[in-house]
Amino acid sequence: MRIVLVVNAASGAFADGLRPDAIRARLTAAGLDLAPEPDESLGLPERLRAALRTEGVGAVVVAGGDGTLNGAAGVLAGSGVALGILPLGTMNLLAKDLGIPLDLDGAIAVLRAGHARAIDVGRVNGHVFLINSVLGMPARMARHREGFRGRRLGPSALLRLAVAILRHLGPYPPLSAVISESGRRTRRRVRLLAVINNDYAQAPGKILERSQVDGGELMLYIARRLSPWRLARLALGFGLGCWRDGPDLERRGATRFAVAARRRALRVMNDGEVRLIAPPLRYRLMPRALTVIVPEPVR
Repeated sequence: MRIVLVVNAASGAFADGLRPDAIRARLTAAGLDLAPEPDESLGLPERLRAALRTEGVGAVVVAGGDGTLNGAAGVLAGSGVALGILPLGTMNLLAKDLGIPLDLDGAIAVLRAGHARAIDVGRVNGHVFLINSVLGMPARMARHREGFRGRRLGPSALLRLAVAILRHLGPYPPLSAVISESGRRTRRRVRLLAVINNDYAQAPGKILERSQVDGGELMLYIARRLSPWRLARLALGFGLGCWRDGPDLERRGATRFAVAARRRALRVMNDGEVRLIAPPLRYRLMPRALTVIVPEPVR
């Protein structure tokens, strides 16, 4: 299978000195048929589209984090060309859900085996998400993270980031929204609204892990209050595996729904990347729309 490598050098692992040419060398040493990489002077979206147009390409291999994979999914979904993952971000949530090793050599071994799997893709107003789509206070707080992207976070930097985030827990105004689903319209004032592409697992130690990636359902979570105490209780519930049915969360499943609000634009965080989208937000699921190279299932 011929592959094209697209590297996002702004991802977390490159802060530790890893270089794109070293990745290319290891792919070649593993015996993979590596086509020339698109012009590095182009922006990431342009390089992904150029990779897809490469003659004879079977997979576009992306070296980066969840946000980079989100951009790749927007290009590759429905194309028939597979997405290969070298998890070099900070969280690497998608790689963990798919069972892809987080070390580079292990991830390359998965590419060499070439086992393909189709996974679900979420979409909101033309933008895709592979893991989640979040609006409300967390999406606004995410802007503080941008100043630390690609940098090592020492104690002083972590303290500044924590203080900046905690400042929003009190004064950030709730969002007044109308949620439409299956002919039902409900009005809610929320501090957080999260749409999960297939639900999170609920078990001890499983934090932000999904039990499946092709179950064909979006799960909507609504939190009307989000004080420091409630956040701490929610985090504890994640660790103990008993968070889903807490009194602070409303939960419902669907394959499509809409969120309306009296604002010109809403700050929406898809797979960790924030963008402004004009409401109403129309969410829908695209079942098994993206092919991904994953480890061969254990039999």
